[in-house]
Amino acid sequence: MKITVRLFAVARDLAGSNAVEIEVEENATISDLRAALIEAVPALSDIAAHMMFSVNSEYAGDHTTITADSDIGCIPPVSGG
Repeated sequence: MKITVRLFAVARDLAGSNAVEIEVEENATISDLRAALIEAVPALSDIAAHMMFSVNSEYAGDHTTITADSDIGCIPPVSGG
């Protein structure tokens, strides 16, 4: 199934786009999506372990299952003071 992942901040900058379409298997998890996202956008590999995801506007863990109609956001690590 195709999933659109919205990208924010440095993830958007590294990908050069506000969103990417990723192909994953049915009943994929956030962990599966993370791996597919890195494969599709290798520039994200350096921050991949620290990226958080949201599903339908709620933070989601690696074991969260996604569907074709899930609203997915990729939130990269942030820093500041």
